[in-house]
Amino acid sequence: MKRPRIAVVGSSNTDMVVQAARIPAPGETILGGRFVMAAGGKGANQAVAAARLGAEVTFVARVGDDSFGRASLANFEREGINAAFVTVDPTEASGVALILVDEKGENSIAVAPGANSRLSPDDVLRARSAIEQADALLLQLEVPLETVQAAAELADGAGVRVILNPAPARSLPERLLRCVDVLTPNETEAELLTGIRACDEESRSRAAGELRRIGVETIIITLGASGAFVSTRHGEEYIPTVKIRPVDTTAAGDCFNGALAVALAEGREMSAAVRFANLGGAFAATRAGAQPSLPTSAELAEFTERLGG
Repeated sequence: MKRPRIAVVGSSNTDMVVQAARIPAPGETILGGRFVMAAGGKGANQAVAAARLGAEVTFVARVGDDSFGRASLANFEREGINAAFVTVDPTEASGVALILVDEKGENSIAVAPGANSRLSPDDVLRARSAIEQADALLLQLEVPLETVQAAAELADGAGVRVILNPAPARSLPERLLRCVDVLTPNETEAELLTGIRACDEESRSRAAGELRRIGVETIIITLGASGAFVSTRHGEEYIPTVKIRPVDTTAAGDCFNGALAVALAEGREMSAAVRFANLGGAFAATRAGAQPSLPTSAELAEFTERLGG
């Protein structure tokens, strides 16, 4: 079978992770446990997730001219990702994320975007051919909004499916949302986008309806351990996920989005694609770190079989 082609425009970071019993309160210092440094960034995480699950991935990003940037480029090569459109920025450091993870696997994250903040519409235009030939374009919000807009409009104009993970949470212009085919907010992001607190079936339906009124074809509100709520023009449904014992939820959402893009690019119908994405996100939450937690196709198949999925 032909490998699906996924273009990803987004961020690349180096994650510095400290595991602790709990997240400290403001002004508080606590002693943590193990320190881990790993490749991360929402865009890079989603690109690696899609590549490990069998896609042919092109990544559009910026890194600094420093040791972190060089390590990122080497990592993309190991993962088989086309990094021809990853620009080395001579003026900004590579992006860095400081992450605290508690004993329940929940996290608190602060990001210094560095070179990510300089990813521009011109960088997107240099990758025009790769984006226009992709089966899907995957976007997030850790790079400038004008760059996200340029990528979405380019893909939309070429008839390429646009998947937007609206994270970190922020309000978005209708001009951008009208270019989006699949929107994947969590409950907080859905509320920020619509003003509707998406906390139960009725409110999630109203929030999704508002987004579909703007022009988004499919809204998938991710619900963590509860799975996902899916709204399309054909109807609405809850799609549960598997029960796991989480180790670290960092990049679980990114794995969900990478897996979703692959499944849709392979031609799976929406419900099946979301079930596959749920499994990817659940798997990632059982491992520590961002990219170290992302499964290969074989690992996800074994995980699914073990859980009876």
